[in-house]
Amino acid sequence: MSVRLAVFDCDGTLVDGQASICEAMESAFAGADLPCPPRAQVRRVVGLSLPQALVQLAPQASENQRAAIVDGYKHAFFTARTEGRLSEPLFEGMRELLHGLHEAGWLLGVATGKSDRGLTACLAGHAISELFVTLQTADRHPSKPHPAMLEAALSEAGIAPGSAVMIGDTSFDMEMARAAGVPALGVSWGYHAPDELLATGATDVANDMPALEALLGKIAHG
Repeated sequence: MSVRLAVFDCDGTLVDGQASICEAMESAFAGADLPCPPRAQVRRVVGLSLPQALVQLAPQASENQRAAIVDGYKHAFFTARTEGRLSEPLFEGMRELLHGLHEAGWLLGVATGKSDRGLTACLAGHAISELFVTLQTADRHPSKPHPAMLEAALSEAGIAPGSAVMIGDTSFDMEMARAAGVPALGVSWGYHAPDELLATGATDVANDMPALEALLGKIAHG
């Protein structure tokens, strides 16, 4: 196996949290007395860190207003989780794929715009935390597409860029991988279209879980 580390994005790749993300964003904007952009626009920035996302979602807002939205979003998300209203289901077949990769000897990681707290709770809730050797979040790195998250994942896993692969659903993931010198695969079930993923660096795009498994298999034995 030449590729030994598979780094996954979280929202839109591992889990489908779009409804909860949009609801938390709507609550946060309302708390700051600002109109929230349409959900389609909110979904476009999933994957960026919150401050970076708000530069796009609320370009006319003041720094204080954006800070209020960030705080409101985190509070809304945390409240939904503690009250059992948060919905972040794994995409169908993802659990089996992760376990299969782990058993086949892959090292697994996550690079996400989520917070440490959010990612830890998400993985623990699905009982898959033990599968991952490296977890990188927006709390400790610049927002995607800066390569810092992937560079840290490579360092922690002791893997060279050419022996890793990034799997994600947005152009931010593809651009981050390209900046880090890591090959990238896109998935079509997230928030950016396949043609965007290919245009920003994906070597291929999987339309379903069996296709992703097949692509990873080809990489492992190529």
